[in-house]
Amino acid sequence: MTTRLMQAARCPTEKLSLTNCAVINEKEPGFEQHVTVRNVTHKYVFTLKTHPSVNMGSIAFSLPQRKWAGLSIGQEVEVSNYTFDKSRQCLSSMMVEIDFLQKKNADSNLYDSDVMATDFIQQFNQQAFTIGQQMVFKFGDKPFEVLVKEMECMDPSILKGNQGSNNKTKVDIGLLLANSQVIFEKAGNSSMTLIGKSKTKESRQSIISPDWNFEKMGIGGLDKEFSDIFRRAFASRVFPPEIVEQMGCKHVKGILLYGPPGCGKTLMARQIGKMLNAGEPKIVNGPEILNKYVGESEANVRKLFADAEDEQKRLGPNSGLHIIILDEIDAICKQRGTMAGSSGVHDTVVNQLLSKMDGVEQLNNILVIGMTNRPDLIDQALLRPGRLEVKMEIGLPDEKGRLQILNIHTAKMRQFKLLASDVDVKELAVETKNYSGAELEGLVRAAQSTAMNRHIKASDTVGVNIDTSEINIDTAEKLQVSRLDFMASLNNDIKPAFGSNQEDYSSYIMNGIVRWGDPVLAVLEDAELLVQQTKNSEHTPLVSVLLEGPPNSGKTALAAKIAEDSQFPLIKICSPDKMIGYSEIAKCQAIKEIFEAAYKSQLSCVVVDDIERLLDFVDIGPRFSNLVLQALLVLLKKAPPKGRKLLIIGTSSRKEILKEMEMLNAFSTVVHVSNISNSEQLIEALELLGSFQEKERAAIAAAVKGQKLWIGIKKLIMLVEMAAQMDKQYRVSKFLSLLRDE
Repeated sequence: MTTRLMQAARCPTEKLSLTNCAVINEKEPGFEQHVTVRNVTHKYVFTLKTHPSVNMGSIAFSLPQRKWAGLSIGQEVEVSNYTFDKSRQCLSSMMVEIDFLQKKNADSNLYDSDVMATDFIQQFNQQAFTIGQQMVFKFGDKPFEVLVKEMECMDPSILKGNQGSNNKTKVDIGLLLANSQVIFEKAGNSSMTLIGKSKTKESRQSIISPDWNFEKMGIGGLDKEFSDIFRRAFASRVFPPEIVEQMGCKHVKGILLYGPPGCGKTLMARQIGKMLNAGEPKIVNGPEILNKYVGESEANVRKLFADAEDEQKRLGPNSGLHIIILDEIDAICKQRGTMAGSSGVHDTVVNQLLSKMDGVEQLNNILVIGMTNRPDLIDQALLRPGRLEVKMEIGLPDEKGRLQILNIHTAKMRQFKLLASDVDVKELAVETKNYSGAELEGLVRAAQSTAMNRHIKASDTVGVNIDTSEINIDTAEKLQVSRLDFMASLNNDIKPAFGSNQEDYSSYIMNGIVRWGDPVLAVLEDAELLVQQTKNSEHTPLVSVLLEGPPNSGKTALAAKIAEDSQFPLIKICSPDKMIGYSEIAKCQAIKEIFEAAYKSQLSCVVVDDIERLLDFVDIGPRFSNLVLQALLVLLKKAPPKGRKLLIIGTSSRKEILKEMEMLNAFSTVVHVSNISNSEQLIEALELLGSFQEKERAAIAAAVKGQKLWIGIKKLIMLVEMAAQMDKQYRVSKFLSLLRDE
């Protein structure tokens, strides 16, 4: 390897000084294409050219090169050959900062960065470059000052037929090739105007930051929603402005995120600034806009858009993206004209927002993101294309989403080995049907509290003083959150707002289902088919069944049992006992809310119990609530949203009345629930209930043989329990007496 001491000299010609090469005499022996030049403290890599006017033993540099490497004329430097590792140092991309070399030559012309990149590669192909290197680049007739900012090398695995890794390797020294990509970025205080695809790294790649990660940001279960938002809202912003202009394409200016509370709308807003190569988003809560002074509320809206307006006037299509996030947007954007007796402030705020988003003077550099769980309250003019045109429902997470969310909230515990080995996050994801993201976070918190509580010593005083003296330090160091902690929290602490409240339907089947004969088995078999149809059929997302039969035949218990056995994530009971004293309008609203909650789940079951009582029906008159009837007729026929499935189970003792009201047609099918009608069924029921011994049952069978029977199972249980209170020798006679009365 040739290493020699040489003297730094001035570049012999202006043409050579623009080549970015060090120059030696053509007769200088032993040197190859690239050399390392070492001064007192650092070493620099240069590509060599030769010229006869350079003295032997000298190496010539241009002024920018001497300035960059800190060399003076006549200084002695150590020069040795440098060989590039072609598998690690060939550049895939290089980003350079450009400005006019002399400020007096500055102009307002548009410089096409694509043409500049081609010219740059032609001039400096097969040359060595270093981060921080300064040089002169002549484009057209004008010299420019260039500073190397960033370089990435090609992935060598691509040459072996692999796709290569997504993580490109940054290098300090690299070799520029004909297929390298050169990206220009104007200097911070430069007045240059660049156009073209090779202009700035952000425009060339994406406004979406390359290193963002859902899990690091604490967002789970929203992959599909994010991909839909990016497709609609950011696709046009990834392309260079001139291509967008040629297509006559306008950017999406607004997104409305809506859905149940706790599903991640505000969390998305909090983190969206980290995902985008844009300025810090302006986050405003809806009510903060309002002000008691006249005109101040509208002024607050104008302030949100002031920076974007100013930048668009200065930079035009090259303006950056300004993000404005309005949380609880329904607070300020209610339907105009709906607030009777108000000062009209809400209306003028809506008007101001409408004119700023898509008024006469259009802004093309804004993205307004509104969030609400009441999209029905928002003024319709705000939801048209050109304003909040992308409407995205952020719903309850599915099983895969729940797994992501639980992994995010248990990540730290796993990292510090505080999560017991028996905790299966996949099992928890399966068990937490219809839990929102906030409820899953609450579940993890509750499990942590349960685990911590085990390490607090019981105190004699009232309550527990959580003090260092009260915590068992010896065992606290071995603290781990176990599966039992999660299960205890799941069963006792955290219940989903849109879930199945077991207390709702367990009271209806506290005595179980007495399978006293074929009529009961037939009902359960038909119900199983309907449950499977709801789950599996693509053509019938809405399945409804009416269980009708005489009073006390166990219709409600059967409906509750069918709902429980379906294992649907959301089960709601619409029962008249919860609507006592409600006005007709309040009752309609309560029924509507139950159905709207059902539409939010992938699979739901709604039990509409005792329909004639919901309708306030009485024979005297006859009288009933037509308002509630019409609401039920609409809701029973309304199909759930796309991708959701709903099973409705109705119960009624007055089939003939529902037929007159045209309600039977609203159900997909009607199933008859029969009473006990013969002695065999009665004895079977008594045997299953277990209150009478075999001899007693034989006596009852002999007494009722050949007699006509017609008794509901609910009534039978009541008679059996009454007879059971008598002395043993009188129980059978009392039961038969009660049965005759019925």
